[in-house]
Amino acid sequence: MALDPLAGQLAPFYKTVNLALLLSEYYEGEPAAPVAFGTSGHRGSSLKGAFNEPHVAAITQAVAEYRRSQGHKGPLFLGYDTHALSEGAWRTALEVLAALEVPTIISQDREYSPTPVISFMILEHNRQHPKTLADGIIITPSHNPPQDGGLKYNPPHGGPADVDATGWIENRANELLKNPGAIKRLSLKKALKAPTTKAENFIKPFTEALGLTVDMEAIKGARLKLGTDPLGGSGVHFWTPIAERWGLDLTIVNPRVDPGFTFMTLDADGVIRMDCSSPFAMANLLKIGSKFDLAFGNDPDFDRHGIVSGGKLMNPNHYLATAIFYLIGHRPNWPQDSKIGKTLVSSSIINRVVTGAGREVYETPVGFKWFVPGLLDRFLLFGGEESAGASFLRLDGSTWTTDKDGFCMTLLAAEMMAKTGRAPHEIYQSLTDKYGSTDYSRIDSPLSDEDKKALTGTDAKSLVGQKCADQTVAEAWTRAPGNQAPIGGLKVVLDDGSWFALRPSGTEPKMKLYLESYQGPEYLNKLAHEAQALVLGK
Repeated sequence: MALDPLAGQLAPFYKTVNLALLLSEYYEGEPAAPVAFGTSGHRGSSLKGAFNEPHVAAITQAVAEYRRSQGHKGPLFLGYDTHALSEGAWRTALEVLAALEVPTIISQDREYSPTPVISFMILEHNRQHPKTLADGIIITPSHNPPQDGGLKYNPPHGGPADVDATGWIENRANELLKNPGAIKRLSLKKALKAPTTKAENFIKPFTEALGLTVDMEAIKGARLKLGTDPLGGSGVHFWTPIAERWGLDLTIVNPRVDPGFTFMTLDADGVIRMDCSSPFAMANLLKIGSKFDLAFGNDPDFDRHGIVSGGKLMNPNHYLATAIFYLIGHRPNWPQDSKIGKTLVSSSIINRVVTGAGREVYETPVGFKWFVPGLLDRFLLFGGEESAGASFLRLDGSTWTTDKDGFCMTLLAAEMMAKTGRAPHEIYQSLTDKYGSTDYSRIDSPLSDEDKKALTGTDAKSLVGQKCADQTVAEAWTRAPGNQAPIGGLKVVLDDGSWFALRPSGTEPKMKLYLESYQGPEYLNKLAHEAQALVLGK
C-alpha cells in the first residue's frame, strides 16, 4: 500500500466527517446491509446503511432474548465510547433494554465506558453473585474512523462472545430487521427512570483495583514522568483519578473529546483512524514523546495500547514480546504450568522468548475471544494479539479481565521501567541480541472471489516440502496449533523460522498477508511475492 502524502499530518477539513449527516442517517436512514458479526461485533457506518438505529435496536433485542435463553438473570452492563454514533446507539440500546425489562447498569453521569472496564465490572459482579450472572454490551467500533459505529456483546465470562453466541444473535437480529414491529422500545426519558435501569460509578472500582494487577506503588516510587494521549477515547476521564489515587506524575497531553476526531493526524492511508499502534496516527504524541520518561496512547474503547519508549513508538509485536518476558520473570505467584496465549500472526520472537523462559505457547486464530476461556480458568497467564491488544492475570494469579486492556498494558510498561531501570525498547533490544531480529509486515489487498476460492481450496499438507523464497516449507496449517480452531486461512512456516499467513479480513472485503523474516527487509519482499504465487498462483 502506497503511503498517503498527508500521512501523519493533521486532518484537513475535507477529510473530516459531516456529523449532522451522519447522525441524521443513523435515525432516518434505511438499513442497506444485514447485521454481520466479525471478529469484534457488528460494525458499519450509517452513511452506508450498515449501522442505523434499526440495526442497534434489533441487535439489542436479540441480545436480550439470547441472555434470557441462557438463563442470565443478573444485570447487563451497558457502555459506550466517544465515536459520533456511539451515544445515539447507547440511547437506542437502553430504550430497548428497558422496554424488555432487562436489569441494566450504566455508568454514573453517563460517563464513557472503556471495554476493559466493562469486562472488569462483569467479572467483579459474577464473583460476588454467581447465581445471578451479569453480561454486557459495549457500543464501539474500536479504532475505526469517525463515521463508523459498532456494537459487541460480552457474555458472563467477560470477554468477546464466541461464534455460537454471535451467530445466534446475528440470525435473530436479522429476523427482527425484517419485522421491526416486533422490537420493543420506550422513550429515553422513561428508560432512564425505569426501575430496571441503575447508574453506578465505573471509574472508582476500576481505578482502585489496578493495584491488584500492576505494581502501582513501584511506579509511584520511581517518580517516572509519564505522558498519555487518549486519542479522544473513552478512558480520557479515567487517567486523572488513576494518577491522583496512585500518586503518578502523569500528563494527559490531549484531554479533548471530539466525536469527529478532528484533532487526529491521518493514518498511513490518509484516513482518520485512532490506531495507537500506527506512528502516523500517533504523530502528535511522538512530537513530544521525548519530554517524558515513557509515553503511551490508547484507541477509543481503550482495549489497545501504543508505547512510546525512547521517543519512538514500539512495534506492537516487540512490546508484546517484551511484556511477556518481563511478566514471566516478575510474577512469582502465577501458576507454573500455565501457558502464554498469542495469535498465530503475532511475531515468532514471542515463541522464542516463551520457550526460552521454560513456558509453553498457546497459539490461536486471530481474535481475542480465543483467549477468554484460558484467562478465565487461568490456564493462560497472558493473551495478546498482533494488533496491540492484550490482557494478563492479577499479581496473585487470579483473573483480571477477559477482554483486551489498554490501561494495564500501558501501566505495565511503566512498572517494568520502574523495577528494572530499563525502558521497554531497551529490554526488547536485549531480547533480539539473544533470539534474533526480525522484519514483520502486513499487506492488505482487495479480495477477489478467485483468491478466496484458491485460499480455501489449498491443501496445507501438500505445501510441506515445497520451495518458497529459496527455502523449504517446514509446516503449513489451516488450524491453530493451540486449540485446533480453523484459522480462516493458511499459515506457512519455512526452515529458518520465517513465515507467512493469508486470511480474509473479518471486517472488510480484503485479503490480509502477514509476513515475518529473519533475513532482512529485502528477503521479506521476496517472501511476499512468492507466498502469493505459492498459494494463490499469482
